[in-house]
Amino acid sequence: MSLHAPNWALLAQASPIVKLHLGAAVAALALGSAQMLSRKGARFHRIAGWAWAALMFTVAASSLWIRQIHPGHLWWIHILSGWTLLILPIAVYAARRHNVNTHRRAMSGLFFGGLIIAGVFTFVPGRLMWELFFG
Repeated sequence: MSLHAPNWALLAQASPIVKLHLGAAVAALALGSAQMLSRKGARFHRIAGWAWAALMFTVAASSLWIRQIHPGHLWWIHILSGWTLLILPIAVYAARRHNVNTHRRAMSGLFFGGLIIAGVFTFVPGRLMWELFFG
């Protein structure tokens, strides 16, 4: 195992749903990082928040059709997708109702749990991200 330049051919061979999932996840990670650093409640935060919510919905929903590890079956990591699809509307509703604490906890949890922690698991040996960078 050694870090090397990404093998983009592997990504080119991936299914369209995997490409959609990865693209939305990378965009959500970048936008979510900007959100974490931005002033809360500002115009940028509100507008980017809607975009981030749409990206997170795309990431979670698209993951339900990615089943390479256990073909034809959901894997334990899909629990995070279901959780995201459940919590995301609650977090948006909390923001709309100015329930800042609930909104902050839910969105922070989705960012760190749904993107960071789930993203770490994409680098497990045998998975696409592992092969892309280490294989």
